[in-house]
Amino acid sequence: MRPPVDCFIGLGSNLGDRKAHLAFALKALSRLPFTRLVRRSRLHETAAVGPPQPKYLNAVAWIKTRLSPMGLLVELKRLEALRGRRAGPRWGPRPLDCDILYYGKKRLKTPWLTLPHPLALSRRFVLEPLAELRSKMLD
Repeated sequence: MRPPVDCFIGLGSNLGDRKAHLAFALKALSRLPFTRLVRRSRLHETAAVGPPQPKYLNAVAWIKTRLSPMGLLVELKRLEALRGRRAGPRWGPRPLDCDILYYGKKRLKTPWLTLPHPLALSRRFVLEPLAELRSKMLD
C-alpha cells in the first residue's frame, strides 16, 4: 500500500445552505477510504469569479490520503453530486465545489486533472485559507 500523501482540497459553495454544504464536505472527507482529515481552515466569504452570482463560502482542507490522484478526484466528484451539483457553465454557481489543489509534490496534466491546480496561487479564496493552514503546519 502506498504511503499517505498530504493533499490540500479547496471547497466552495454559493447555492443553498452554504455552511451546511461545506460541513457535509468536511465530514465526508474525513470518512473517505484511506483518508484522514488533518486540519481545515476557517470559512472565508469571497466574491464569485465568472458570471454574476451569489458570494461563495470557501475553505481549504488538509488531508492525508492513500488514494491515488484520480481515485481522490472520483470521490470528490461523487461528493459534489450528492449535494446537487449538476453540469453548468464554467465558473457558474454551485452548491458544492471540491478541487484538489495540491497532491503532495505530484505534477500531473490530464484532460480531467492538473496538479498542482493551475489557478491555486492566483485566487484569494485559495490563498487566504492555504496561508492559514500553512501557519498551523509550522506550529
